[in-house]
Amino acid sequence: MRRLRRVERPEPGSTGLVAGIRALGSPAELWSTIRDYLGIGRSRRRVPVADREALELFLATRASHVAQTSLYGYVRTRAGMRYPELFDDDGFVRSINIAKWQMWLACLSDLAVFAGGLMAKELPSAVPGVAGLMRDVVAAILAETGKPADSGPAFEDGARAVLDRIEACDWSAITDDAAAFVESPPALVRWAPIVDELKEIDEPIVLNSVRFRWQEVRRDLRDALDAAAVLRSVSGEATEAEPQPVSTDAA
Repeated sequence: MRRLRRVERPEPGSTGLVAGIRALGSPAELWSTIRDYLGIGRSRRRVPVADREALELFLATRASHVAQTSLYGYVRTRAGMRYPELFDDDGFVRSINIAKWQMWLACLSDLAVFAGGLMAKELPSAVPGVAGLMRDVVAAILAETGKPADSGPAFEDGARAVLDRIEACDWSAITDDAAAFVESPPALVRWAPIVDELKEIDEPIVLNSVRFRWQEVRRDLRDALDAAAVLRSVSGEATEAEPQPVSTDAA
């Protein structure tokens, strides 16, 4: 499963643009991030989401994509030409790594709710199965991620909040629009390592920028998701018409 890229402080003696490039990875990685932020080259192969493993991969990787492009894009825009120099500062590096993981949790929460809502809408009779599946999928993603070393002290509480939201979700009430995406926009405002005075000025634009980033992800999931196949992959039962619950009675 794809991991979030860890930002490292550059080696002593590295300054300016070279330090910034090294902190972000190779020049190719830096350009990839810039292209993501500017919306260049958006076409990519869409992989069908037809089993549990594909659903987990979609949720984890798309949450990572939106989290990182939103966070790094906002900081880059605010910092301007000074952006590479920020990575010479240990405090900034710690802060952006913590922000990255908190943003990922918020993105995972929003996208998981949206995905479960799509499945419930497509298969209304399978809502109990959707609830169990989404709980297990999100728990598995979080378990595989563990507690990253650079995630900060609030990560575990944030992960618990994601699970609590999934557990309490009324899946039949989730609509096929942007309504599920309520955690990730304010998370960027809260966690971005930018002074509060500037974030207050930027807040309306920042919130809308994160919402905009989800539009393509929602389209991709609508096109790729086969809800019946995903549920069949975990139950082994036909789910398209009337899914059969797994009996817990003794034989």
